Amino acid sequence: MQAYVTEPEKKIPVEKDADVVVAGAGPAGLSAAICAAREGARTILIEQSGSVGGVATTGLMSHWAGRTEPGFFEEIIERSHDLSENRRVINPEKLKTVMLDMLREAGVELYLYNFISQPVMDGRRVKGIVTESKSGRRAFLAKVVVDATGDGDLAARAGVPFYKGREEDGKMQPVTLMFKVAGVDLDRAVLPCAFEDERPVPLGMVQKLGRKHLPHPAGHVLLYKASLPDVVTVNMTNCTNIDGTSANDLTKAEYICRGQIDVIVDFLRRFVPGFEKCYIISSASQMGVRETRHFAGEYTLTEDDLQEARIFDDWVVTHSQFNFDIHNVDGAGLDANGAQYHFKQRNGYTIPYRCLLPKEVEGLLLAGRCISGTHKAHSNFRVMPICASIGQAAGTAAALAARKSILPRELDAAEIQAVLEAQGICP
Repeated sequence: MQAYVTEPEKKIPVEKDADVVVAGAGPAGLSAAICAAREGARTILIEQSGSVGGVATTGLMSHWAGRTEPGFFEEIIERSHDLSENRRVINPEKLKTVMLDMLREAGVELYLYNFISQPVMDGRRVKGIVTESKSGRRAFLAKVVVDATGDGDLAARAGVPFYKGREEDGKMQPVTLMFKVAGVDLDRAVLPCAFEDERPVPLGMVQKLGRKHLPHPAGHVLLYKASLPDVVTVNMTNCTNIDGTSANDLTKAEYICRGQIDVIVDFLRRFVPGFEKCYIISSASQMGVRETRHFAGEYTLTEDDLQEARIFDDWVVTHSQFNFDIHNVDGAGLDANGAQYHFKQRNGYTIPYRCLLPKEVEGLLLAGRCISGTHKAHSNFRVMPICASIGQAAGTAAALAARKSILPRELDAAEIQAVLEAQGICP
């Protein structure tokens, strides 16, 4: 039987009152906050870690996967890429500083080291956020709140309906802890960059060797050039049956993934050309969580919408393109329902405003991978460039709704589109 303690009633001080409060400073939240501020909204951005950027920085992601053009994401990549490298390769240390500069220039008020505790509710309307930090419990009030937490922590606590994982059984994609190795001879290195990228190495085929010699549920080989000489980012730790909304599960994943790192390094030295003298130099301080909650919105984006390159009347994100990147929920490699090299649609798709509007709750917009979409569609739009464009749309809409003192649901999508078109975005 669950035991409880009773917390005495107390008043929570209001730290700030703004037009827009954004929860989460990953690519979606950062984009939402900056775009809202540029539209004249007094904007606050709240982040639980000590850095902005989310998976792109503290998660040590190797590169920007997927495409969405044009959009605010192009400004991020233009300001942060290293001139000597592929524009898609992420330099996480440079990116942290660039993103802080962009927030400062836009006039966004940033609060790091603040964990989101609960929404401030007025009936069914979200009116702000309560945070926990070393400064104590504080409230941040707003006309419009944007949930860009990835897992939709705020939306869930506000009462927005959701389910987790895939529709038939609730299983979620595995989690990964990224790391980097140095001492790589890049002139000779074999760098498989997709699950279906099977390459010959002296002792066999690299993906088959990974399945044979790496401990389950690890087993695939994914390697990417980093922004530093002779350094490679490794996307090979793997932990299944983890609920990214559970602190206990994330702790378990930390043990399992870190326990795989030395084994993976030994595997690379033994089997992969160019890695004979490699050694680990850094690892992510944030677990890479691919999938948790799928929220009920006014429209749920489906895999058919993506495959048909559907253009919605209320589009707010355009020219998005990736693949069905569904990692195997039971082990290494690609899920049988996924497709990387074999995703046929290359024209790009749109995302409607209705996917950002949660059911049953007012005053709240969804941004990033927690918008309303199916398990399979989510595996496509969850990548960071597309999430940044979703954030741009959410921040723009939040600012417009705040300016007019209306609910986001009452905002005409054509007004959002007019602002986005002025920024160079078109269907």
